[in-house]
Amino acid sequence: MQKKRTNSNRPDRIAAKVQMLVAQILRDNYGEDAILGGVSLVGAVAHGGLQFVRLYYYSRNEDISAVQRRLDEVTRTVRFELAARMNQKYVPDIRFEYDDTLERASRIDELLGQIANES
Repeated sequence: MQKKRTNSNRPDRIAAKVQMLVAQILRDNYGEDAILGGVSLVGAVAHGGLQFVRLYYYSRNEDISAVQRRLDEVTRTVRFELAARMNQKYVPDIRFEYDDTLERASRIDELLGQIANES
């Protein structure tokens, strides 16, 4: 008996599609918003058997808590618009999470510079 083949990259494809569509929705509907205007989606990961997608974002706004609150406020509207744009029977829930990779990389560079100066 042959083992059933699974499409293991489907979660990645769904997450990428959701990321692209949500980025378009944010640009189209909230591009002029003072808080959300500087938000960039930098990654997406599907979880829970494709029940939800975690969207990672970066913002030029220094008040990340205000950005997160605003994203939480518009999530329902964004998901409704996402359902209209996706060609799927089921639309996953979306959750926004701040990606602090740039800050951590900057801090590492700063520490490495201090070590180099001490040597």
